[in-house]
Amino acid sequence: MTGNRDGSDPHADGPLVTAGAPAGATEVAVVLLHGRGATADGVVRLADPLYRHGVAFYAPEADRSRWFPHSFLAPVGRNEPHLSSALRRVGAVVERATRTLAAERVVVGGFSQGACLAAEFAARHPRRYGGVFVLSGGLVGPEDRLADPPFEGSLDGTPVFLGCGDADEHVPEERVHRTAEILRSLGGDVTERIYEGVGHEVVDEEFAAVGATLDALLGSD
Repeated sequence: MTGNRDGSDPHADGPLVTAGAPAGATEVAVVLLHGRGATADGVVRLADPLYRHGVAFYAPEADRSRWFPHSFLAPVGRNEPHLSSALRRVGAVVERATRTLAAERVVVGGFSQGACLAAEFAARHPRRYGGVFVLSGGLVGPEDRLADPPFEGSLDGTPVFLGCGDADEHVPEERVHRTAEILRSLGGDVTERIYEGVGHEVVDEEFAAVGATLDALLGSD
């Protein structure tokens, strides 16, 4: 078990799996966020199609393999203190990556619960990132929270990719659309793809889209 003793920051100081380019050869960093019931090792393996020379991967692991205990559609308070702890953990990993790279060369993304966390982190801490990808997820909270979104700032043209299947039993298509709208309103350069007949999974087209963002960053030196 990770985190602090009183349980108020359950993801603090959790494991961090690194892979890909060594520090001295890193041109782009990807902060990878796993889904509920998964692990940091697992999401690193899942991201194998994204491996490229010069790309380093940082995958933090959630306490008990979940970033928050309830559905991402539940009232935000029901998922506290886990959600705030998770966002702090992502921030710490991004800060580690930006010790040697500009934020414009750091990509943040994930799958499922990790995708929700990536979207929420980008919305709460908008700046120019190398990219944000949200695979089978969306911003957290009930519909009324996003009717008048509590976010300020600018993503300043950050490439944002959202992908989800129309048969995903966990993520309503409307939440994907609303997340795209909000991230676009924050200045993200948003691409949204809904895949017909696809459930809660990642498809090759999504890896290709994220990979294209990495290729563009690697080619921008």
